[in-house]
Amino acid sequence: VQLQASGGGLVQAGGSLRLSCAASGRSFSSSGMGWFRQAPGKEREFVAAIGWSGSGTDYADSVKGRFTISRDNSKNTVYLQMTSLEPEDTAVYYCARSRYSSSNYYGTEAYNYWGQGTLVTVSS
Repeated sequence: VQLQASGGGLVQAGGSLRLSCAASGRSFSSSGMGWFRQAPGKEREFVAAIGWSGSGTDYADSVKGRFTISRDNSKNTVYLQMTSLEPEDTAVYYCARSRYSSSNYYGTEAYNYWGQGTLVTVSS
């Protein structure tokens, strides 16, 4: 299993970005997927997760209403649409595949495959 995240970059506060995560290997369509982020000097934190069918989603309180996670199982890809970005959203964003099929897992221990990360920088 390999996960390739892309779409990061530099954006002004209030702007938008869409991250993509392309997955290879088996069982993508039966696995929950998540996005995490890690800012300099901080722990990796949960951002959003989506269940295997796309019908269940969960978000961190800090991004609720601004970020949207989605997936296209025909393309083995999960997305994170980020709007109203704030400087506090600056971090390396990682996609990850869950050990489970649903979306309600928020700890890194629930995810067993990780992408390489893509940097999002929000300027004020």
